[in-house]
Amino acid sequence: MKLIEKAPAKINLSLDVLNKRPDGYHEVRMVMTTVDLADRIEFERLETDEIIVRSTSSYVPEDERNLAYKAAKLMKQTYGITSGVAIKIVKEIPVAAGLAGGSSDAAATIRGLNKLWKLNLKLNELMALGEKIGSDVPFCINGGTALATGRGEEIKRLPAPPSCWVVLAKPAVSVSTAETYRDLDLKDVQHPDVEGMISAIRDQDYHQMCAQLGNVLESVTIKKRPDVNQIKSLMVRMDADGVLMSGSGPTVFGLTRHESRLNRICNSLKGFCPNVFAVRLLGSPIGLE
Repeated sequence: MKLIEKAPAKINLSLDVLNKRPDGYHEVRMVMTTVDLADRIEFERLETDEIIVRSTSSYVPEDERNLAYKAAKLMKQTYGITSGVAIKIVKEIPVAAGLAGGSSDAAATIRGLNKLWKLNLKLNELMALGEKIGSDVPFCINGGTALATGRGEEIKRLPAPPSCWVVLAKPAVSVSTAETYRDLDLKDVQHPDVEGMISAIRDQDYHQMCAQLGNVLESVTIKKRPDVNQIKSLMVRMDADGVLMSGSGPTVFGLTRHESRLNRICNSLKGFCPNVFAVRLLGSPIGLE
């Protein structure tokens, strides 16, 4: 039996860091939403008691470092599964890009194995498993749009944001999320208006949503990766309605409702950026069968 799950990328419309917690993590307040750039995860049951992970990207580890592998191992141990699984990750989301590609792969693995192994787990049970793998995984379990608090694992659902095009541009560099948080100086940041972003989404006010975009990690990454700022400036010159770095970067996204602007932004980035995608906001939850 072969089963397929999509693993959508996410972007941060608003990302604030409040303080460092006693457990070493940072207390965050983020508005996240999914876009229709996605990896494809294929599952095949094995009679042998093993987990085999294969990826189409040479940058993705295929051993216990892989978050999909960790998710499969956790589910086998938690529920006493003695059969194995072969997992194939068809990568479309750039690696180490601030788009939660690895977390979304893990979330898709949890959803997929829930079906493959007929565990019949509820959404809250799947999210609890995801929390043990990584901070972004609980959000990625059901996708859509949400306010994430705590270290990112506490999820409050929000309506889908106003529809628009999204241009994603990742320069030919990668960024370590752990290093970005380590280098963040909370005494020297401009905190975004997260509540303003939530209100804009609830009111379906596209222009206000663009005006409220903000990410405290942007200044940290830009100091090390000036090409992030170059991409932002280029998108602004090409009349994107709102521009922001996603997560810890280095991917930058631009929002527009005009297809002519979309094409202009994409064309201006090609040649400068190796990874440019024109996608739509998904906004709504994936939904569990």
